[in-house]
Amino acid sequence: MIPEWSSNGDLPPGVDLATWTQIERRLAFNPRRRRLLAGFREACELLRKAGCRLVYLDGSFVTTEAHPGDFDACWDIRHVDDEALDPVFWNFSQGRAAQKRRFLGEFFPAQLPEGATGRVFAQFFHR
Repeated sequence: MIPEWSSNGDLPPGVDLATWTQIERRLAFNPRRRRLLAGFREACELLRKAGCRLVYLDGSFVTTEAHPGDFDACWDIRHVDDEALDPVFWNFSQGRAAQKRRFLGEFFPAQLPEGATGRVFAQFFHR
């Protein structure tokens, strides 16, 4: 369940499990957000087909911002069959341009370190 927004329009820190319906109802509240969520869903389907069991959604998309530029996501690499995984998920060239073109957002491997903090992306996304 997605918790209530804080007074500044952010969600409280932490991980909140949500169904697809809950995500749609809470986060897809205008045409721009519905378009971004459609890209996120396409990517999640590709990840699921490769064996991914968990995807984290973050960035300005999980705030009350009316027109976020994109979304940020990270995916659990455990159980994923690299042979079945679309290569776009490992393409970080040009600032992940191929991911942004295809899905309108960026996907990071959850167990790899984020550059600025050195924390793995899953931990980085928890704040």
